[in-house]
Amino acid sequence: MQNVKTKLLNIQGFKKETNLKANLSKSIFLGLVLALAGQNEAKAQLTVTGQIRPRTELRDGQGTLQKEGDDSALFTSQRTRLNVGYTGYRFKAFLALQDVRVWGQDQSSINRTTTEANNGVLLHEAWTELILNDTVSKFQNISLKIGRQEIAYDDQKVLGNLDWLQQGRRHDAVVFKFANKGWIADLGAAFNQNKELNVGTLYNGIPPTTAGYPAGTNGIGTMYKSFQYAYIGKKFFFGDLSLLFFKDDFNKFTTIASVYTPLQGVWSRTTSGFYYKVNLTRKINFTGSYYYQGGRDKTGRVLSANLASITSTVQLGRKLFVGPGVDFLSGTDGTKPVTADSRSNKFDPLYGTPHKFWGTMDYFYVASPFGNQGLLNYFFKAKYNYTDKMTFFADVHGFQSANAISNGAGGTRTRYLGTELDLKMTYNFTKLINIEAGYSYMQATNTMASAQVKNVTNADLSPQWAYVALKFSPNFLATKKM
Repeated sequence: MQNVKTKLLNIQGFKKETNLKANLSKSIFLGLVLALAGQNEAKAQLTVTGQIRPRTELRDGQGTLQKEGDDSALFTSQRTRLNVGYTGYRFKAFLALQDVRVWGQDQSSINRTTTEANNGVLLHEAWTELILNDTVSKFQNISLKIGRQEIAYDDQKVLGNLDWLQQGRRHDAVVFKFANKGWIADLGAAFNQNKELNVGTLYNGIPPTTAGYPAGTNGIGTMYKSFQYAYIGKKFFFGDLSLLFFKDDFNKFTTIASVYTPLQGVWSRTTSGFYYKVNLTRKINFTGSYYYQGGRDKTGRVLSANLASITSTVQLGRKLFVGPGVDFLSGTDGTKPVTADSRSNKFDPLYGTPHKFWGTMDYFYVASPFGNQGLLNYFFKAKYNYTDKMTFFADVHGFQSANAISNGAGGTRTRYLGTELDLKMTYNFTKLINIEAGYSYMQATNTMASAQVKNVTNADLSPQWAYVALKFSPNFLATKKM
């Protein structure tokens, strides 16, 4: 009997020990799973992506008219970006380092004892976003975004990242962001200075000649001293509606004997207006905007100007989208003399993306000054999704001055500037690899070449432009095939 009890106790002990070992094994396994899950979660907080975008262009009058007999230009530029993002407890951080240069501008063996004027390495973005929501907040997002960042809204007509330009556009700013139930409200501000100072706040906003590009859109040539803006947007069942108020300030200056000297104080320009997108039916929508500019421009002239735009899109079948549209940007009557006290009616599209709207030949509101007489842009756009990977685009523009243009002899010129055809094709090899090719042709008028517009004598009035670009956007932490 004693032997039986002993055996039973041994069996019970063995079962307890077995269960203990089994529970211990389960605990260890569960711990490993949680640890691995934690590691995966930690990895998910970190993103490392990139972009390599070489683009070859054949320019035969792109950007401005060439003279008859001028040779075409052929070159390849490349943008290389490394993007690092991290999300932690109640904060986000993002860093984008980019290099932009033309193939061959650096010799294969660079002399490092000299400063390379064409060095294109810069910090495109570097910001942190502090999440201000608390644990009981019902709001979707309240945050403060601080540092160098892209600022883009709506269709990017007046505020955009200008992604077509290899350098892109960014701002050193602080933006308070609010989002909840379809509402978006942003408040932003920036204050620029050339360097650390002990006295005063004068700012020289003219970029150095080595920069290669003027400050701002439309060849404004002067960087803002500061800006403040408010943006409010709402998504409705019928579409989107937003309001924008933007004020940019330019340091006052004087020019004596071609010497630019900053002065105390600023001239302030205000731009206010709205953007809308209305889905009339499932296959018909309208997009439009209106903005008014007041205050003073960068030279101190009193400003009163406006922009109005409307675009329609109609879906025909499953693959074809077409629609006409028109843009109006005000200007000054070219037959009236301009004095220091004259009011300016020239609308400047702030820091937007002109390449997207006013022809890919970039004749209007891009690097070289334009707009004294304003612009009427009549256009018709078409998009055809040939396959899931290949899409074709075709745009036709008719450009006309919004005001009279003097012929310099007491009369006026025809207001019509030219007709432009823009063709583009995109093809996605994979989700990470895209190729894009385009061709543009313009039939310009003598008014376009005149001293009041482009000021090119003996101009070739049939400019053209072609390009092909490859965009590779790797995700360095991705584990799946893309």
